[in-house]
Amino acid sequence: MDDLTKILEQVGAGDAASLNQLYDLVHAELRAMAGRKMASERPGHSLQPTALVNEAYLRLAGSEGMTWKNRRHFFAAASEAMRRTLVENARRKRQLKRGGGDGKQVELFESRIVAPVEDDKLLQVHDALEILAREDLMKAEIVKLRFFVGLKHQEIADAIGVNEKTVRRHWAVAKVRLFEIISGPSQSNGTRRS
Repeated sequence: MDDLTKILEQVGAGDAASLNQLYDLVHAELRAMAGRKMASERPGHSLQPTALVNEAYLRLAGSEGMTWKNRRHFFAAASEAMRRTLVENARRKRQLKRGGGDGKQVELFESRIVAPVEDDKLLQVHDALEILAREDLMKAEIVKLRFFVGLKHQEIADAIGVNEKTVRRHWAVAKVRLFEIISGPSQSNGTRRS
């Protein structure tokens, strides 16, 4: 059992001090995940990897009764927290852009700065991913790790415990299926791939 798994067990048992150890142990890896995601986005965006990591970690640490079984489970939860942060930021930006809100000045915190990807695209992928998750959880997990976290195929394979060839195959099929979902029935000739 590695150090991370031991600390995850301690966190699950309610040891508050182990939350700090967990943060110290995973911060660099989470920041690298966020950095890879941000590196693939358009230049000049203002959301920094550290802000994305901090927001994701706050979500994870603030989850009541949340326990993680192992490294894989923890990083899957972290990728989901990053995805939700990016989606919420895109929705917030879209609402403000369309005149939403009450006209009051909005205070911006670093963790609430606009997501660097095109907001409509990010929200379309998020919505399509919800459908894909009902059809095939593994493909949905691969999309989360690839699109929202920016992991490479081998990194995804390591994270979810399969070989790289399997990840590449599922990624290729998932991209087609997401395109079909986003395009709607009129564009996708009605076929469903799995």
